[in-house]
Amino acid sequence: MTGYGKSVAELPNKKVHVEIKSLNSKSLDLTTRIAPVYREKEMEIRGEISKKLERGKVDFALWIDKSVSVSGMINPVVFENYHRQIKEISDSMGIPVPQDWFQTILRISDVFTMPEAEELSGEEWEAVSAAINESIDHLIAFRKQEGDALEKKFREKISNIQELLYRVEPYEKERVEKIKSRIIESLEKELKVDYDKNRFEQELIYYIEKLDISEEKQRLQNHLDYFLQTLDNGHGQGKKLGFIAQEMGREINTMGSKSNNAEMQNIVVRMKDELEQIKEQVLNVM
Repeated sequence: MTGYGKSVAELPNKKVHVEIKSLNSKSLDLTTRIAPVYREKEMEIRGEISKKLERGKVDFALWIDKSVSVSGMINPVVFENYHRQIKEISDSMGIPVPQDWFQTILRISDVFTMPEAEELSGEEWEAVSAAINESIDHLIAFRKQEGDALEKKFREKISNIQELLYRVEPYEKERVEKIKSRIIESLEKELKVDYDKNRFEQELIYYIEKLDISEEKQRLQNHLDYFLQTLDNGHGQGKKLGFIAQEMGREINTMGSKSNNAEMQNIVVRMKDELEQIKEQVLNVM
């Protein structure tokens, strides 16, 4: 959801700058700073931004380049009046006339007659509105570029988790034999007791079933597939991808708690690392 857009409307007597930035947010949080002459259009501007951006912490600014705006006109009557007063005071009090008396008078604010307050014309608003839409389009293009990079990263991470899931299977079969051997060794060598082998097999099966991760593996596989399908569906899937990532985390955590095998636990840790990177970046998705 991060992005940036900028545009300039070139008008006969001024330049109007438009800038819009966005950061991650669960909803649309819009802040505007608009030059006074355009404030009457604030609701229209907000509506356009809301319609196109949907989510994000958005900062919108619209200002006029003062360096090219119309300045006040010198009032010659007032200027001459100040000039006359300066000469009279100089003569009467014996004070030298300022060497740069022209600049001295220009520093007096009421020498200038400021133009009347501007009225926003239809033509001007059309040009400024076009600049606003252009800046929003630039931000959307920025977001899309970021989105393409994120999609590539997501697919890479999902592929990594999938590969790690395949690596679990050999250790599943191996751990059953290890558990069985360890229990038998404890019974025969350490406890030195006789036991009913049929009953032992039944109890072992019950114990192994508690450690079975077949369902967790299948559910995790389903979540991996669903995540990729959601990516393929395109725009507006950020929240759904976040929910799927949470469900993936549940299955990976349960696998870790049931693994009872060092190699399997190492694989689960690596899965968690890949998933954590997905969770961090999924906040950037619309």
